[in-house]
Amino acid sequence: MYDPSSAIKGKQAVFEAHPDNAAVKALADLATDAKYDRAELTVTVARENIVAAAKVVQQAGYNFLEDVTAVDWYPSEPRFQVTYHILSHSLKERVRLIVRLDSNDAAVDSITPIWPSANFYEREIFDLFGIHIGGHPNLRRIMMPEDWEGHPLRKDYPVEGYR
Repeated sequence: MYDPSSAIKGKQAVFEAHPDNAAVKALADLATDAKYDRAELTVTVARENIVAAAKVVQQAGYNFLEDVTAVDWYPSEPRFQVTYHILSHSLKERVRLIVRLDSNDAAVDSITPIWPSANFYEREIFDLFGIHIGGHPNLRRIMMPEDWEGHPLRKDYPVEGYR
């Protein structure tokens, strides 16, 4: 049975407990927070460091971007969380990178130059959450019509849409 007290929280505690982890080594200077729970490493980075973080984990052997997604924590601030799930086939490890964004400045740089597979995920985040992805090669709606008003996965979006 899972024991929630077994989770390691805080950058210093996680990095001290897992000094040989490739992602821990790579992200030491970029991480703002970390958590190790259920054999999964989650590292929070500042939004201005997401491109650098993506590069260093790739260089550390994490070769596959599994997913990029977002969460709206409305009414809390920071309101948005963009989450990147990255896998290393050779190390048989995953790392989750998290960037938190305030509602008044919901923007993050694109990692498409590092992982081209991020393209459609980032477009989906833009379309459904309204988070601007800076430097994206083709940032436009991917699921909703171009003339759609609003972003349907925001928590403050009306259940039946705007009328």
